[in-house]
Amino acid sequence: MTQLTPQLPGIPLPEPTPVSRPFWDGCAAGELRYQRCAGCGQAEFDPAWACRSCGSDLEWQVSEGRGEVYSHSVVWRPQTPEFTTPYAVVIVALDEGFHLLTNLVGCTVADVRTGLRVRVAFHDAGGVTLPYVTPDRKAPR
Repeated sequence: MTQLTPQLPGIPLPEPTPVSRPFWDGCAAGELRYQRCAGCGQAEFDPAWACRSCGSDLEWQVSEGRGEVYSHSVVWRPQTPEFTTPYAVVIVALDEGFHLLTNLVGCTVADVRTGLRVRVAFHDAGGVTLPYVTPDRKAPR
């Protein structure tokens, strides 16, 4: 069985912007940060300057980092040669009400499925700490 692992240093890395810097600083500190609207309460992710629903100010919050796989795809042929395959791209529905696009690690390709309970796991990618997810072994089955 093929074990899914974090990517090795040398992959293309994100470049934080002024609006996304608090998210990336949180990852470096071991926190999964997201924004919540001060007006309507909507959880927001990707980082934004204002709420996409009502235009109000957004406040940074720390997620518990738990949720479930909403959608997934296993990549066997990478877009660029820096990536090690296979890797599982997942959209995670976090318990706080936002979605995160990331990779699933710490299990086999056969374990990847919609509804799998996961938790965040941070890994240094050589200058930027990336949020991956791994199966949440403490979650009810």
